Amino acid sequence: MQNVMLPEIGTVAAWRRAARGLLAAGETDVVWHVGDAVPDLFANTAPAVQTVAPAQMLPRQAIAEIETALCHADPERFARAYGLLRRLTAGDLRWGDRADPAMRKLLDQAKTVRRAIHKMHAFVRFRDVGGEQGRRAFMAWFEPDHPVVEAATPFFARRFGDMDWAILTPRITASFVDGVLRYDLTAPGTVMPEDATEGLWRTYYANIFNPARLMVDAMTSEMPRKYWKNLPEADLIPGLIRSAGVRAAAMQAAAPSEASPRLLMQAKAMVQRSLPPAPIGGLAGLRAEAGRCTRCPLHGPATQVVFGVGPPDAPLMIVGEQPGDTEDLTGVPFTGPAGQLFDAAAQEAGLDRTAAYITNAVKHFKYRPSGKRRIHQRPDAGEVTACRWWLDLERATVRPKLILAMGATAVASLSGTGKDILTRRGTFETLSDGTPLFITVHPSWILRLPDPDQQVQERARFRADLAKLVETMKAEKARSS
Repeated sequence: MQNVMLPEIGTVAAWRRAARGLLAAGETDVVWHVGDAVPDLFANTAPAVQTVAPAQMLPRQAIAEIETALCHADPERFARAYGLLRRLTAGDLRWGDRADPAMRKLLDQAKTVRRAIHKMHAFVRFRDVGGEQGRRAFMAWFEPDHPVVEAATPFFARRFGDMDWAILTPRITASFVDGVLRYDLTAPGTVMPEDATEGLWRTYYANIFNPARLMVDAMTSEMPRKYWKNLPEADLIPGLIRSAGVRAAAMQAAAPSEASPRLLMQAKAMVQRSLPPAPIGGLAGLRAEAGRCTRCPLHGPATQVVFGVGPPDAPLMIVGEQPGDTEDLTGVPFTGPAGQLFDAAAQEAGLDRTAAYITNAVKHFKYRPSGKRRIHQRPDAGEVTACRWWLDLERATVRPKLILAMGATAVASLSGTGKDILTRRGTFETLSDGTPLFITVHPSWILRLPDPDQQVQERARFRADLAKLVETMKAEKARSS
């Protein structure tokens, strides 16, 4: 029997080195200990750092999951992981086979660890402790359910790289000083300093607490009570919950009545004035500037920016979601399969594409490579928000009288939410500046439908949506003439 002592700091890396050496030596009976645990008196003691054997042929995902699960508090995690490693490298077990009890246990524990890391990211509260030489300094206390300090704290180093900080836990302290992250055992009797800014934060929290949207079960699910003692606002929460009903009733009683048409017109005019000014050089200058955009990571893998095309004074602006593979290569929006479907439906509905300004909510193609193909991926909220800058400038330049939004991403970029798109399709909404917004699905969604009959039905519905838009435009033109 081999008895392996692992350090309390750098435990996972030490286990990895020891496991490789033991695996190469063919060891089957190993007892693992962490820190100052008492070893087996009758076992052979093996050092934590072994001669590194050649890397075993394991999937990268398997290595990542195993090392994540090693951050669990289960004392049997090291033995379980080593046993699985032996069986995987011997070909006796397939990675991810949840029918195997040990494999299922490890995968479940890895999921628990990821949740614990998320909790640490969410509930660490820093206190300002001053700083020297122009760098701010902060300190926090946190009690994780599992030994995840080394796995969780690189996140803080990336996010707060411009300040010095320390996160103390009952066993390990992570400190980030002058851009260097290190770990030490927490000194006994360490006391957190006071922070005068906590009073300001408590006042702010109490004022932004919305009693009308209170959901206690959801709150305690996302912020378990065991973390409350480390949150400066925690002692305010019970009182805010108790008074929520009265405060919500008072808010409802104080709600304003419907504004007069004159006030609504004034409000719309104010929003219009708040739109960004049209850039110098018009659309051509804006297109050239967008070609150098680095506001989000999508510019890296994309071939080029795909900017809008169409008359600079078009009464109709058509907004899609993002370029596809064909658009990324041509640099022109709606030239791929979805664009061809749109062209056919627009022609049948009497919509003149050449008279409209056509663009996308996101200007770069997001994809994942799969062999020689590039598979479309949906932009996330951050990418949509970053690209809204360009869409707002396009709107400020073209000043369309009506906007057609196709797909959830386009609707979200313009209205703030892309939810319930199938319920909202075929309807008009009004944007904050008073511009009418007509909502429908994106043609690519129709092309992805697996049922041919459903595709035919949805093509007809899409054509009907465009026909409704055309009729509205004709009626508006007749009223204004």
